[in-house]
Amino acid sequence: MYFQGKILLMKKFVVLLILPLIVSAQQILPESERARVVDEILEERFVRLLPKLMDDTGIDMWILISREYNEDPVLRTMLPATWLNARRRTILLFYRDKRKGTIDKLAVARYDIGKSIASAWDKEKEPNQWNRLMQLIESRSPKKIGLNFSKDHNIADGLDKTDYDEFMANLPKKYHTRVVSAEQLAVRWIETRTEREMVIYNQLVDITHDIIAEAFSEKVITPGVTTTTEVEWWMRQKVTDLGLETWFHPTVDVQRTSEELVGHLYSFSGRPDDLVIQPGDLLHCDFGITYLRLNTDCQELAYVLKPNENAAPNFLVEALKDGNRVQDFLTQNMIKGRTGNEILAKSLQDAKNAGLRPAIYTHPLGTYGHSAGTTIGMWDAQGGVMKDDGENYPLNPNTVYAIELNTTVNIPEWKRDIRVMLEEAGFFGEDGFRYVNGRQTELLLIPRIKAHQGK
Repeated sequence: MYFQGKILLMKKFVVLLILPLIVSAQQILPESERARVVDEILEERFVRLLPKLMDDTGIDMWILISREYNEDPVLRTMLPATWLNARRRTILLFYRDKRKGTIDKLAVARYDIGKSIASAWDKEKEPNQWNRLMQLIESRSPKKIGLNFSKDHNIADGLDKTDYDEFMANLPKKYHTRVVSAEQLAVRWIETRTEREMVIYNQLVDITHDIIAEAFSEKVITPGVTTTTEVEWWMRQKVTDLGLETWFHPTVDVQRTSEELVGHLYSFSGRPDDLVIQPGDLLHCDFGITYLRLNTDCQELAYVLKPNENAAPNFLVEALKDGNRVQDFLTQNMIKGRTGNEILAKSLQDAKNAGLRPAIYTHPLGTYGHSAGTTIGMWDAQGGVMKDDGENYPLNPNTVYAIELNTTVNIPEWKRDIRVMLEEAGFFGEDGFRYVNGRQTELLLIPRIKAHQGK
C-alpha cells in the first residue's frame, strides 16, 4: 500500500511537471488547419482592411513586384499558406475604385495566387509580362501608382533596383509623375491587426508565457548544475518539438551579488556561455515564437531560491515593481497620433520625475518580430530615433507593440545596481492600450513553492 501510494504521488508530480506542455500542445493547430486559418485571415484583410488603407493613404493602385527567393517583405505576407515563396517573377496589382466601392486584386503571373488574387496574364496571348502589366495600368488609368520603395521604413523598401528599372522603362511616360512611394500603405498593411488576429494573438502570448514558465522551473533548471546556455537550447528545442518556430535565438542571462552591472550591449552580444545557474541568481530571458504568421517577443525574470528561502528577497520584489511603473509611464503616454519620439521623451521624463532610471526601446510587433510602425526609442538612442528609423511616424490604432524597456535599480544588499528588463506584447486600439495577455508582476520562483515547503 505504501509503494502504491508513492507511485500515485509520483504520477501526480509528473502530471504537474508536464502540464505546461499539455496546455500548449492543445492550443497548437496541425499544419492543414493552420493553412486554413492563415488563408481565411488573409482573405478578410484583402476584403475589409486593404480598401480602407488605400483610401486613407490616397493610393488607388498598388503594385508589388518580387522574384523567387528575393521576396518583398510585404508581398511575403500576401502569399497564401501553400505558397512558401514567390514563383518566377510575381507581380501583384491592387486597384481601388472608391467611387464604385470596388477593389481589383490581380496577379500578373501564370497562376491564381490563392483564392484572393486572380491571374490576369495569359502568356499565350501576351508573351511579355511587362507588356501585360502596362495593359492593366492603361485600362484603369490610376491617379497614383504606389511602389514599395522607402528610405525611412525598411519593410516598405522591398522593390529591388532591377525590377524598379524594368518597371519604369516599360511604363508609359504619362504615368511617371504618378508613381509614388507606397511606404505609408505598406506600413499600415504590416502594422494593422484585425479583430480575429487579436483573438489569435492572445493564444500566442499564452503559449510564450507557458514555455518561459516551464523553462524557468525545476523541470529544466537544477541550481549548481544547469547552465544558461542549456536553458536557451531547451527553449529552442521546445519550440521545435511543439511544431513552432522562433524568429530569434532565445537568450538567458544572470545578475547576482558578485557581478557588476554591464552595458546594454550585454543583452545582445558578449554574454558568457555556459554560466552555471546558482541559488540567489536573478535570471532574465528574451524569447519569442512565430505561429500563424504572427510573432511574440517576451522578457521575464525569475529568482533561484536559496536553501530555506520560500520567497524572493523583498528588494527584488520592489525592483520588479519599479519596472512595472516604467511600463505604466510608457503605456499611459501612448496616444493616437503621437510620434514615437514624442512618446519616448514624455515617458522618460515622467519616469525620471518619479525617481526612476529608465530606458525605453519599444518596437512594433506583428507580422514581423521587429515590425513596421511606431518606434519608441532604441537601447542606443534614448534621445529619439533618427528619420531613417521612422522618426515622424504616428501611433495608429489596431497595432501591436513589444513593450520593451528596463529600469536600473540600486540594490544595497548586493552593493551594486541591477537592471530590471521587461518585455510584453501590448495592443493599442481605439479605446487605448491593453496588454495582449497580461504582464509579469511577480517573479517566477525556482523551484516553485509547494504546500509542504517552509513548514
